[in-house]
Amino acid sequence: MNIDKIWQSAVHTLDEHKAADIKVLSVGSITSIADYFVIASGNSSTQVRSLADYVEEKLAKEDIRPLRNEGYQSGDWIMLDYGDVLIHVFRRETRDFYDLERLWVDATDVDITPYMIQQ
Repeated sequence: MNIDKIWQSAVHTLDEHKAADIKVLSVGSITSIADYFVIASGNSSTQVRSLADYVEEKLAKEDIRPLRNEGYQSGDWIMLDYGDVLIHVFRRETRDFYDLERLWVDATDVDITPYMIQQ
């Protein structure tokens, strides 16, 4: 699966399971960390964990597994590292505090509406 399919599948899965404020940032032109950041929010630590689980399960069905994941214990910010795609699932308050969108203001917003269920 190519990197576009990874973030597209993640967006679709997050939307399907009621994640809030889903965004995809194209960061490849400004950093070597990754090509894309997928950012989404949940209302509670339980929902954040569930959203991350749904994404992992969906991509595992395509035989794609994260290189690593971080944050499951606290459930405030879970990061799934798929190499060129980093998926960040935040509890709302934690997302507001870290404000990745502001930190990566030079990134390009990607149009995700074709991959959303709730348009």
